[in-house]
Amino acid sequence: MRRTSSVVVALTAVVLVLVVGALPAAAHVTVRPATAPQGGFEILSFSVPNESDTASTVAVEVDLPTKTPIASVLVQPMAGWTVAIDKTTLAKPVKTDDGEVTQAVSKITWTATAGGLAPGQFDLFTISAGPLPTNTKKLVFKVLQTYDDGEVARWIQPTVKGAPEPEFPAPVLTLTKGTGGHGG
Repeated sequence: MRRTSSVVVALTAVVLVLVVGALPAAAHVTVRPATAPQGGFEILSFSVPNESDTASTVAVEVDLPTKTPIASVLVQPMAGWTVAIDKTTLAKPVKTDDGEVTQAVSKITWTATAGGLAPGQFDLFTISAGPLPTNTKKLVFKVLQTYDDGEVARWIQPTVKGAPEPEFPAPVLTLTKGTGGHGG
């Protein structure tokens, strides 16, 4: 009986090591909220953790989709960071309540003016966005996180349903059926 218990304990320990070792790292760049209504306006915050033990995050670049563009994007100012906004001319204009939009924000880059985001810290990089597209069920935001030692974490990998989570998944905003009005 004692030998059987030892074998069960040993097997349980092996299974736990395999399961825990297979789990992805908990700290990823994410977008919050994770869901928003199609056609609505939303405050989106990109939660960026510093996963380095020795280097500070000194730049965060968020690429916004241009095939399913967001007509209006405003950036919340952050103390200690400058912001650069790149726009692109759209292949097909977006119709809004205020008329047609022919250009949309394609990239936002926050650059630290001093120090940046130290190891063990995180911050929220926030935008106001809308109206959100009505012709897609999700928006994928590719994010590049640059450290002061030159390392770049590329949060750009697609998450595929039924497959294991990638090491550096791109943040995804799931869009739900709109209610016809404008959201937050």
